[in-house]
Amino acid sequence: MRAAILHKTGQDTLDVRDDVVATGFGPGKVRVRLRAASLCHSDLSAMSGVLPQPAPFVPGHEGAGDVVEVGEGVADVRVGDRVVLCWMAPCGRCAHCERGRGHLCVASLRRLGAPGFRFGGDDVSGTPVEASGFYGTGAFAEEVVVDRDAVITVPADLPYELAALIGCGVTTGIGAAVHTARVEPGASVAVIGAGGVGIATVQGARVCGAGRIAVVDPVASRRERALAFGATQALAPDELKAAAKALPGGGFDYVFEAVGRSATVRAGYDAARRGGAVVVIGAGAQDDRAQFTMGELFFNEKRLLPSLYGGASVPRTMALVVELWRAGRIDLAGMVTHRVPLADVNEAVAQMRGGEALRTVVTLD
Repeated sequence: MRAAILHKTGQDTLDVRDDVVATGFGPGKVRVRLRAASLCHSDLSAMSGVLPQPAPFVPGHEGAGDVVEVGEGVADVRVGDRVVLCWMAPCGRCAHCERGRGHLCVASLRRLGAPGFRFGGDDVSGTPVEASGFYGTGAFAEEVVVDRDAVITVPADLPYELAALIGCGVTTGIGAAVHTARVEPGASVAVIGAGGVGIATVQGARVCGAGRIAVVDPVASRRERALAFGATQALAPDELKAAAKALPGGGFDYVFEAVGRSATVRAGYDAARRGGAVVVIGAGAQDDRAQFTMGELFFNEKRLLPSLYGGASVPRTMALVVELWRAGRIDLAGMVTHRVPLADVNEAVAQMRGGEALRTVVTLD
């Protein structure tokens, strides 16, 4: 089958090959024929090394397709089911899972780097090379073998490319507004970063009834595009401070940081009112440290609220997203700005790096 391989961390392009095999099928496993995958900025972060993922690996974690085979012991997923990949698969047994907080389960991280694919052979011995899938998935492949917990069933009438979107970015953004922040009707909201996660957060804040939704991004076209998804104000980064001071209370009720950098977290903190909240949803580097004084943390009582994968049970959040889509309250189709076949996946990478694409769907038919 075909798949895209990153051979070494730090490489800019992927190697699209047709000699790749999805490996590891057996008890408790599910084989999925992928139909669509969308490129998330986290894939680029894994390629560059900002997010840990041993190479070689198959990037992609926003993927949707059909179950074609189930292993022994898998009873609740059937051949023919339409599914979305879940990159933070819950074990169902740990303390987090038992509390209904399966998105915090780290069992899947213990499999980080575990082989999931095999391809070609090395130049010396001709022995096939093993590769992992990004965070246990690997959506830039025609087929993938994953643990049962790494797939979530979705309705058969949800198009593959829209189903792929909810595999990460949309679920993360909408969940952050609905579950983590619990934005109240009439609240003032700022979203820093107008990429896929940021736009999903805008839509989540709109669903919650926010009265003002300002989007902050250095790229004018991205700011303007956000207005079509429910933003009421588009700001360049140097305009955020003045916009915040002009509000009652001297800042926004909620500021969502969808970039993953300490500088924008700090800017978000400064733009929140006293008693407000800064919701951190961008995936940043391990060594990028945000700084606050103990005095300001105590005196301002601004809440710092990290939100991982929607801040709640992932199946629950995905089900909510599907319901909102079906009711016409969120726009998923409008988030797909580009489409490319797997053979042109590097074009999708370039579009994401350049800020041109909101979401590029990689078709796998």
